[in-house]
Amino acid sequence: MNELRDHEFQIAANRALLKNPEIRFAFQDCLIVLQNYIPADYISLHLFDEGLGIIETVVDATVDSSPEINKTTVLTPEAREIASASIEYIDPQQPYEIIDRLEDSVMAQQLGLDLGTPDSPSLVLDLCRDGVYLGSVALTAAPGVLYTHEHGALMALLHDTIACVVSQFLNFRECIRLRASLADRTSLLQGGLNSTPDHGVVGSDGGLKDAFDSCTQVAPTQAPVLLLGETGTGKEVLAGAIHRLSGQSEGPFVKVNCGGIPATLLESALFGHRKGAFTGAAKDAAGYFERARGGTIFLDEIGELSLEAQTRFLHVLQDGSFERVGGSKPRVADVRVVAATHRNLAELVELGAFRQDLFFRLNVFPITIPPLRLRRSDIPPLTAHFIKKIAGEMSLEILPVLAPGAVDSLLDYNWPGNVRELENVIERAVITQRGLPLSFELSNLPGQCSIFKEEPDLNFESAVTDILVRALNRSKGRIEGEGGAAEILGLHPRTLQSRLKKMGIPFGRKAIGLYRKAN
Repeated sequence: MNELRDHEFQIAANRALLKNPEIRFAFQDCLIVLQNYIPADYISLHLFDEGLGIIETVVDATVDSSPEINKTTVLTPEAREIASASIEYIDPQQPYEIIDRLEDSVMAQQLGLDLGTPDSPSLVLDLCRDGVYLGSVALTAAPGVLYTHEHGALMALLHDTIACVVSQFLNFRECIRLRASLADRTSLLQGGLNSTPDHGVVGSDGGLKDAFDSCTQVAPTQAPVLLLGETGTGKEVLAGAIHRLSGQSEGPFVKVNCGGIPATLLESALFGHRKGAFTGAAKDAAGYFERARGGTIFLDEIGELSLEAQTRFLHVLQDGSFERVGGSKPRVADVRVVAATHRNLAELVELGAFRQDLFFRLNVFPITIPPLRLRRSDIPPLTAHFIKKIAGEMSLEILPVLAPGAVDSLLDYNWPGNVRELENVIERAVITQRGLPLSFELSNLPGQCSIFKEEPDLNFESAVTDILVRALNRSKGRIEGEGGAAEILGLHPRTLQSRLKKMGIPFGRKAIGLYRKAN
């Protein structure tokens, strides 16, 4: 008779667990069946993460209600040690535990406090699948009810089905995360970052050699990288190179423009949010840090972060974890951080607009990218690269060619918008001069360099920079001697070197190949 009862119980409970795809309702349906065989007022599901030392409660249901819940309990060191030790001694023949009072179990007591569970008897079934401990499902009865081993044996009959349901739930949740990561990677590939030649950095053997060499040095490490330079110099390209040269190259490369996200949404965009965390948060959402898991996150314009977001970001760098907005579950930040800015972070620190401790964390390995006007030798190969890229995007059957003198006009321009402006100029020429040799009319653009032309918006430092660069162009980077920049400018060589160092303009042997002889 008992065998028949057990068989009926098992069929009815399994059917209840499997008929509803949403796990909280599946367990609620199961509880309705269980009440005919086992005293139970509540059923709850607790997932254990040994690495983080947390228990995540995803089901806490009665027969009348099964609300959405995602409660994280961070175990005390004592509870964590007991939990880890208990996993090794689960008896497959008796995978359940009877708890008469919460104080009889350190973990049950901590969970009870977090969830507001009454101090009532519980029947806990440990869940394992393929040798992996998943967590436990608990039945809680009214005070005064005692669970027996007969009740435990009935629950043990459901172990394999419950473990399968929980495993599928975890797999589905992981698929959602991977889909978001795949969308980011697809965006990266469509953006053309990986279409650049060879290792992806045009100018790595020219004006970008020092910066690129620094990237190759730091890429295999886990150190955060801070890319510095004017807007449009190619910080995103170097960030992509660091990612491809790193151990996370198979993971996603997630780009975030911190200046392009409204301040009110920045924390949510970076770290995700829980449903109801703020007005409009209709459901749980993963942030960029979760999407970048196992890969690299590139935070462009890091100087635009609010102080609140800076505090959260500092926590990620210090502890390697973060929490969603409105949530309490710590999440591992398995991600490489590359940040970039065109702003002077040290000045922002003095102004109180940027945290000093965050600046020190980011400034471990700064890499400065020189502007295009100081690496004119990169202009010809960049021009060829952009012509090929743009022609491909426009599906042109014949690759455009350059008109005589076209490269010289590009070399004479000062490029205040750097590489990005160069690409825009070439794209405009390809569109407007289709079928014709490409030439570039740059005289009306704001970067046209002529120190003899009066311009109301020209400042003193820009004028001095232009004069020095033209002198270095004429001397091919040499400072001293006949035909050197010092002689051209009528300055003592040491005075000129001091000025160049102060302004960050390369010269001497390090600048070989950066400057051309002026016409």
